[in-house]
Amino acid sequence: MGLGVMFLAAGALLSGRWEGAAQIPGREVRLIIDLAQDDRGRWIGSAILPGFGVKGAALKDVVVGDMSVGFAITGALGVPTLKGLLAPDGTLSGDFEQAGNIARFFLRRVGPAQVEPPRTSTRVRTEFEGSWQGETALMGNPIHARLALANPPEGAASAEFTIVGRREHNLEVDVVAQEGDLLTVEAHEAGATFIYEGRLHAGANEVRGALQEGPIEAPLILSRAPVTAPKP
Repeated sequence: MGLGVMFLAAGALLSGRWEGAAQIPGREVRLIIDLAQDDRGRWIGSAILPGFGVKGAALKDVVVGDMSVGFAITGALGVPTLKGLLAPDGTLSGDFEQAGNIARFFLRRVGPAQVEPPRTSTRVRTEFEGSWQGETALMGNPIHARLALANPPEGAASAEFTIVGRREHNLEVDVVAQEGDLLTVEAHEAGATFIYEGRLHAGANEVRGALQEGPIEAPLILSRAPVTAPKP
């Protein structure tokens, strides 16, 4: 079999929506994986992990061989990686690795791929610009959140997102996007992904929404941070 035919065969067999689970000791992690090739023949994909609150997370480092595939799932705790082989019965199975732990996964193709396009940053309205702060709790631990938004002269908005619990976390912001009154900020640190979604209530000068880390979600209202006068 020539290389061209081999890759065409792999593409035809591996493209699609795959559903199944990873058999982690003590629990089962449901997996929904979409794999496809773009118009330039490059492999792309996205993942849904219902138990972790992950929906439409982009796949990265997708490598497809002769009936094999490997990739990492961004936006999920520990950035899980999957390496699997396609069996004669049409199932895809292999190793699911997360934070140094390895479990077996089993997937079966259920239909055509429904790859979620990667979320991109946008500019934000003037009402969103500035510094915001609020309090919440994740798993019973008090959290203080600070968010600063700004529009550069050109291009998408920039954001600084800080969460203070037992220690201070200056998160790396991946996406900041605004659509209507809805603000979305996605950020990460050390494999943990945080998503904040909130709606602007201009009359109250607040953004009311929720902070999510994996499957954990907590209400978070952000209010304008007080402006501190410069020291004389």
